[in-house]
Amino acid sequence: MRAAPKYDGSGDVRVGHAADPGLKESAAPTVVRVPAAPPRATLILTIICVSYFMVILDNSIVFTGLPQIRSDMGFSETGLSWITNAYVLVFGGLLLLGARAGDLFGHRRVFLFSLVVFALTSLLVGAAQSQWWLIGARALQGVGAAVLAPSALSLLTRSFPEGRARNRAMAAYSAVAGLGAALGLVVGGFVADLISWRAGFFLNVPVGIAMVALAVRFLPETERRSGRVDVAGALLATAGSTASVFGIVDASDIGWTAPATLIPLAAGLVMLALFVQVERRAAQPIVPLRLFASRERSGAYVTRMLYMGAMMGFFFFTAQFVQSVYHWTPLQAGLAFLPMTLVNFVFAVQVPRLLERASRPQVLTTGLALTMVGMAWLSRLDLHTPYLTGVALPMVLIGAGQGLALAPLTSSGVDGVAADAGAASGLVNTVHQIGSALSLSILTAVAASVSTGHEAADIAARSGAALTGSAVLLALALAATLTLIVPARIRPHERSL
Repeated sequence: MRAAPKYDGSGDVRVGHAADPGLKESAAPTVVRVPAAPPRATLILTIICVSYFMVILDNSIVFTGLPQIRSDMGFSETGLSWITNAYVLVFGGLLLLGARAGDLFGHRRVFLFSLVVFALTSLLVGAAQSQWWLIGARALQGVGAAVLAPSALSLLTRSFPEGRARNRAMAAYSAVAGLGAALGLVVGGFVADLISWRAGFFLNVPVGIAMVALAVRFLPETERRSGRVDVAGALLATAGSTASVFGIVDASDIGWTAPATLIPLAAGLVMLALFVQVERRAAQPIVPLRLFASRERSGAYVTRMLYMGAMMGFFFFTAQFVQSVYHWTPLQAGLAFLPMTLVNFVFAVQVPRLLERASRPQVLTTGLALTMVGMAWLSRLDLHTPYLTGVALPMVLIGAGQGLALAPLTSSGVDGVAADAGAASGLVNTVHQIGSALSLSILTAVAASVSTGHEAADIAARSGAALTGSAVLLALALAATLTLIVPARIRPHERSL
């Protein structure tokens, strides 16, 4: 009689033959590959989500500290946007390179490296003593984030199989994206009010060290692939995006027809066009163009770019509105976003159950519609807008919409890409960040064109104009979903219905 199979925790079952009296003992046991047991699944998901939460948190923690930063360092209003854009642009531009690095060197190894870089550069941001130091440190911080984010998403997609497990993991990951952005305002306001805007960045150091220690012990390594890094593609993507945003930001100060606006915009468009040509001819492109062969994935990229651009404008301008018009402290401003934060969490955790009862496009379009209605409502801001009915209630709709939209939107962006998981993860995060930077630049230019002659009235009018622009971006995102993602998910027998 054969001995019972032995499981050693590695994913192998070893079957020996010594207990069978009719057979000679085998020189070595038979090894049968079976799926590894999942006792560490929750811990793996926690490490990934906490690390990604730190990246997203840092993207928004600065918002409630912006008035303090402007006062301490003498930033202009348009210059202030570069504190966000320096981080977001480098983050978005190098995400594709970060994703490719994970494929070549192993996502766990790259994930650990990026955590260390992110923690160290956060220390530099908190210690900044000048405008250029702060902007430069934020750019370096974006390098760490650009490597960490795609590795985190790749580790998640490889650790959880498609179906219920993947849906739950993706819902947690997407909830982190929404909560990180909203809670960053609360945490940023708390530390800015009680300590300093710098303290929020110093918090990343102990959290980063703790995540490194846990990841070394518990995260699984992924296979390494031979190949080369598409440096030309990465540089063209980063330089093209940066030049385009630079031109748009400057337009609010010097005009759209000024050479200093037109030259960077033209250079950016040329470099992005060259990027597409390089990717078409590269043996191992940083963005395989086959990712766009799926109508659903292409729609997810367009929708995400528009959606996150609208949300970036929401955080940036609403945070300044409540501090400058209501004269609230940074802590009060952070707490003002709690209606959105709490509702976001409640709806995000329900997404896996909803996806068992409704289709992915149904959940996504509902989330987009709710966000759009809330943003249009919020855009009616003026000097006399009451917080409860003019800000808090619209935030409830925005929070519900974001909680519903992000998980299915992320799933559509990485659907069916087993061979290109790293590249797809990088592209999802790239359109997220580039959309945020480009849209914030456009919305800042729109806001700067509004003037009433009174400081508080100017801020109210500019915030309203920018949030109207955010509502337009959300309408375009909904249109992209209805024309690209929804038709792609309809089964053949449903097309005639």
